[in-house]
Amino acid sequence: MTTLAYVRRMALSLPETTEQDHHGFPSFRVAGKIYATVPDAGHLHIMLPDTHVEMAIGTSPHACEELWWGKRLSGVRVTLASAQAVHLAMLLTEAWRLKAPARLGRAFPASPPATRKGTS
Repeated sequence: MTTLAYVRRMALSLPETTEQDHHGFPSFRVAGKIYATVPDAGHLHIMLPDTHVEMAIGTSPHACEELWWGKRLSGVRVTLASAQAVHLAMLLTEAWRLKAPARLGRAFPASPPATRKGTS
């Protein structure tokens, strides 16, 4: 089980992430681009391309489902109560990488901050 507090801590640990309102819901952004939103206390929307969505669902079908924005697949909807922290950290980090300027992605270590030794 993963909590919203963990999600917030993980997202805000990624370089230059800000938390801002998005139509009444929290969103996490890098360089002004949204990479995740919190639609309610039990779910997280992570903006990922199709291939990443397929891998996320294949790896964690009990926690992840397709997220549609109109007729476009826009990411994954994660049920926090069913999500493993390590998997969620990987998804958040990948979404961040895809939205972050290249200078940030190059400088950031491969493993998410919450999964590196000495953090929890």
